[in-house]
Amino acid sequence: MPRRFHTLDVFTENRHEGNPLAVVLDSDGLSDADMHTIAREFNLAETVFVFPPQDQLNAARIRIFTPGTELPFAGHPTVGTAVLLAELRAGEMLGGAGVTIVLEEKVGPVRVDVSRKPGRAARAVFSLPTLPKMLDLTFDPLVVAAAIGLDPGEIGFGAHGIAAWSAGVPFVMVPVRSLAAIGRAGVADSRAWKEAFGVTGKGAAYLYTRETVHPDHHVHARMFSPAMGIPEDPATGAAVAAFAGVAATCELPEDGLHQLVIEQGFEMGRPSLIALDLDIQHGALVAAAIGGSAVRMSEGVLL
Repeated sequence: MPRRFHTLDVFTENRHEGNPLAVVLDSDGLSDADMHTIAREFNLAETVFVFPPQDQLNAARIRIFTPGTELPFAGHPTVGTAVLLAELRAGEMLGGAGVTIVLEEKVGPVRVDVSRKPGRAARAVFSLPTLPKMLDLTFDPLVVAAAIGLDPGEIGFGAHGIAAWSAGVPFVMVPVRSLAAIGRAGVADSRAWKEAFGVTGKGAAYLYTRETVHPDHHVHARMFSPAMGIPEDPATGAAVAAFAGVAATCELPEDGLHQLVIEQGFEMGRPSLIALDLDIQHGALVAAAIGGSAVRMSEGVLL
């Protein structure tokens, strides 16, 4: 049967930037194998499949696939799908107070606020369905450095060291000292990569530095995950969700609300901006949210 789809660019207000996303509507009847095949056909970082919700008060149930695996949760699929469904179903309401929808993901229900200012792209903000946790794993800096093609002395700064965190999807967090160094990084040695990052199962590495391209941003990042079928990702909301734990424990922000703007995808020519909101109470992270814009690129029908 024909199935409608849309593509969007996410974590940007400009087409041909940000992280591309495919969203397949009318997904009833698709098997797991079908969804894997369609995701590989789109060959984007993620493809979303939309189903009727289990709770009729919610907007939809969604499943998220990379070309290589299924994810229980991801940021740019959440933002992009929320923007798309809000525009299709309640577009006239976005210019006012906006709308709130709930997406049923494998990690649990995710509440998303969608709004649009005049002349701007629609923007979605969602609270993390689960707070980040540090995984009990240790890493050899020499192996990590070989895997990403950097000198060991270019890794780590201040209280930031190599560690694994997860807010639904695990990532190995690799702090890099400079913008120049992170620009040279990549999947340099596949054998060392598996040894360094395969312990998380997803083999995903999130590299970050305090030096940024734009002075009004706070963090510059890159994400690589060959095991997921993602050589490099232009914007990774699930990694930013995990990074919330790093920011809270390594930077020790004062109690209150804080926002970090994270830039990613610049080395790929796909600049992306992700807003991370932290709520710190009594020295601990008690809540976090991720926000970003999305613009529709195309629509069609799968035959």
